[in-house]
Amino acid sequence: DAIPSADQIRITTSLKSQRGSVWTKNKSIFEYWEVEVTFRVTGRGRIGADGLAIWFTEEQGLEGPVFGAADKWNGVGIFFDSFDNDGKKNNPGVIIVGNNGKLLYDHQNDGSTQALASCQRDFRNKPYPVRVKITYYQKTLTVLINNGFTPDKEDYEFCAKVEDMVLPSQGYFGISAATGGLADDHDVLSFLTFQLTEPGKEVPTPDAEIPQKDKEKYQEEFEHFQQELDKKKEEFQKEHPDVQGQPGKLFEQFFTDDLFESVSDRELRQIFEGQNRIHLEIKQLNRQLDMILDEQRRYVSAVTDEIAKRGAGFPGQQGQVSQQEIEKVVKTQEEVIRQVNEIRNSMADTLRLISGAQHPGSAAGVYETTQHFNDIKEHLHVVKRDIEHLVQRNMPSSEKSKCPDLPPFPSCLSTMHFFIFVAVQTVLFIGYIMYRSQQEAAAKKFF
Repeated sequence: DAIPSADQIRITTSLKSQRGSVWTKNKSIFEYWEVEVTFRVTGRGRIGADGLAIWFTEEQGLEGPVFGAADKWNGVGIFFDSFDNDGKKNNPGVIIVGNNGKLLYDHQNDGSTQALASCQRDFRNKPYPVRVKITYYQKTLTVLINNGFTPDKEDYEFCAKVEDMVLPSQGYFGISAATGGLADDHDVLSFLTFQLTEPGKEVPTPDAEIPQKDKEKYQEEFEHFQQELDKKKEEFQKEHPDVQGQPGKLFEQFFTDDLFESVSDRELRQIFEGQNRIHLEIKQLNRQLDMILDEQRRYVSAVTDEIAKRGAGFPGQQGQVSQQEIEKVVKTQEEVIRQVNEIRNSMADTLRLISGAQHPGSAAGVYETTQHFNDIKEHLHVVKRDIEHLVQRNMPSSEKSKCPDLPPFPSCLSTMHFFIFVAVQTVLFIGYIMYRSQQEAAAKKFF
């Protein structure tokens, strides 16, 4: 289902149950190699499927069930898996899976039982194309990824590494993709392959590679070009006699333009450098926040396991922990909240600085920073939800919050006094009615 065009190849369109792949026609004979792939995965849904794969295999896997390519491959596949089949919430992710030609890919577990290395990266719906650099050198496979948040082509981050990996000496490079019930557009913009050589290794000289006939041909072409250049110089001097004897004057302006920048160029350069520095600071803050969240999850898991163990050992005290442990948990949560708030304040200051740079060229940087801030805001909500859940679960049942009981109403009147009061009131009411009746009868007689 792949569709080629002038500037890219759409491996699969955003339709259900699509498969596509592109493979090299000839085998690569490189002992060590490096590939740089630029692709874009876009879709309208919050979740995409199935994903994209980059291959180096002994034979071409033109079609099959593994991201659009054949199963039981002999080589390695780097999978960009969009859909979470095992429900562990670790997708989208990048997975490295090797095969000797005999194994079936474990779809249900997202290849986790066969993965040699992996990392969790979101590569869908990015403002810039995602770039991947895969290096195989001295039996070590390394994967670097540019997450597509910046136009800088060299802004790579480490993703995964596999050592002592033996691959076929010759093989085909390929890229494939597939869709399922959900669908994304999988577009490949470039696929560059490089040969790597060991430092100090003898490389054939250019003279040894060019035959003698070709050298003579190139020499004749060079001499012909030199003669044409001399003729052009003579014609130019005839047409511009005022610049004769000053051959460097014509190029002075060009060199001046290259060496000195204008005020607007300097301002643009400063804004761009500032945006890059802010972007690096935001990435650093994002890494720190991820580290805090990971530590928080590990701590919560440890506390939960400890509570479960104690509950199993003492059935009568299951679900209850000591007051000292609860205070320790609460203090730890307060420290985590304080650190997260500091990071959030730093992010807010950085966002205000970016918003102050009102320049049309900074729109991409503002969008990128806003995206980072939204991701961090989502992480903060997750931390808050985990903290509330942990505190409510670890609080003893006797200390759980409950509505206060209403105070008892005071009883200031006894039963005997109440009945006497009712009788007196009844007598007064009957007397008043009789008095009003006599007054009305007397008035009628008068008239």
